[in-house]
Amino acid sequence: MKDSSTAVSQVSLLKQKLNSAKLALEEIHKDRNEKLRTLIQFLGHLSLACKGQNLELDNRLAKLRHHLQGYDQIDEALPELVEIERLLKGQYNHTMTQLEESRTSLSRVISQIQRVDSAPEEIKKEINYFKKDLNKPIHTIWEYIPKVEQVIGFYEHILQKQFAGTDEHVILPQHLILAKELAQKISEIEFRKEQRDQILVMKEVLMGDIKLNTLLESYQTILSLLLNNIAREKTASQDFLYALNDAISVVRDVVSNTANNNERSQQIKSQLNKEINLRVDNADGILIESDDLNALKTALTIQLSSLKDALSRKEALENREQTLLRKSIESMRKELTSITKEANSYKEKLFEHQKLNLLDPLTQLPNRTALEDRMEQEFRNHKRFNAPLWVAVTDIDYFKSVNDNFGHSTGDKTLQVIAMALKNSLRESEFVARYGGEEFVLLLPEVNEDNIGLLLNRVREKIKNIPFKFKNQRITVTLSIGAAQVMENERIEETFERADAALYKAKHNGRDRVVIDI
Repeated sequence: MKDSSTAVSQVSLLKQKLNSAKLALEEIHKDRNEKLRTLIQFLGHLSLACKGQNLELDNRLAKLRHHLQGYDQIDEALPELVEIERLLKGQYNHTMTQLEESRTSLSRVISQIQRVDSAPEEIKKEINYFKKDLNKPIHTIWEYIPKVEQVIGFYEHILQKQFAGTDEHVILPQHLILAKELAQKISEIEFRKEQRDQILVMKEVLMGDIKLNTLLESYQTILSLLLNNIAREKTASQDFLYALNDAISVVRDVVSNTANNNERSQQIKSQLNKEINLRVDNADGILIESDDLNALKTALTIQLSSLKDALSRKEALENREQTLLRKSIESMRKELTSITKEANSYKEKLFEHQKLNLLDPLTQLPNRTALEDRMEQEFRNHKRFNAPLWVAVTDIDYFKSVNDNFGHSTGDKTLQVIAMALKNSLRESEFVARYGGEEFVLLLPEVNEDNIGLLLNRVREKIKNIPFKFKNQRITVTLSIGAAQVMENERIEETFERADAALYKAKHNGRDRVVIDI
């Protein structure tokens, strides 16, 4: 009895130790998984930091990030690490070569700067120290960038010294013309929302009394803004292409792996089918040859057991194949969903840019490019259906006096109001665009000769009756309009020229009137 009690207590103690060991093992597994998860996240972020240096490296890193999405895929990621390490070494050597070439280039630039005799003595000393420092190798791009900034600083100091105290350049008539042309051009360009206030201020400066330095600075600023916008668009395009490339690489790998797994599965299935057929044939042979019932029973039991085992292995193989296929499909679905979202976003941006490229940024009417497209479309309809088509060219009378007396911001607001009034005066089938400056062009299909004068005079009167008020002063703004109908065997460009000539007659005959070329 005592031995039995001792055995029970020993068993109980062993159970406690076993449970403690089990809990300790679970803690070890949990700690290992946490560290492994941290390591996987670190590798993912590190691979993203390397993006953009080398296309092949980007593809490999994208594949690695895909494999590191779960613990069960880590084994698949290990072969990639060898190739990635090779690419990283190659990229490092390439970067080192570029840095050495850049260091040599900086040395040549510094030698050129040292030839400037007018450089201040203090700057000359700094340049000498800098040149000595350049004899040391550069190990990272973060060491190289500050050196480039120092060289730029040397240039700035020398140029400031060179141009300090020089007389102000004389403004010539052509400079004023350039300033006004630049103001007109920036009115026709669509800038980002956060840039528009700066552009409005610059436009006011350009249209006033301007100095040559201010004109040059304005050109530089506009160029910088445009280049910045182009760079942003290029970056957005590159990001989309990188995302597309990553997704295609992942989908390609999934398809390749699926094909390889399927091929291996087919080989194993073929072997299992041969084994099953062999067991069935053996069973048939036993039934034919055996005379002893017990021996027959034993032999058939062995064959059926082997057959059952082969069928179980085939079923397990098919289940595994289905599981892998589902995972592959799910992985591809995620990647395709992601790239579809990216593509839709990029498509919307392209559509918005295309729309902006056809709109005048100031008046939000169609611009000259959109007008040319619509003229071609209306001309084709005119030829097809033999319906009348009119082209009308309008110009705001004495618009320059509005700008001169009340400022260009007031002139811009006037253009916006008139643009909306013109648009609201027309039917849906009719079209108005800003041609440039204070000129607008109307395309008027399916209007007969008896009604065209009434329609255009109604538009003219509507603009004339707008209650403009500038600086507490009531101003009447009028339009001059010239119009022409597309004639048989005439190109629409020729019709436009006749309408423009009619506009000139309207202005010459006293303005605020409609002249129709018949």
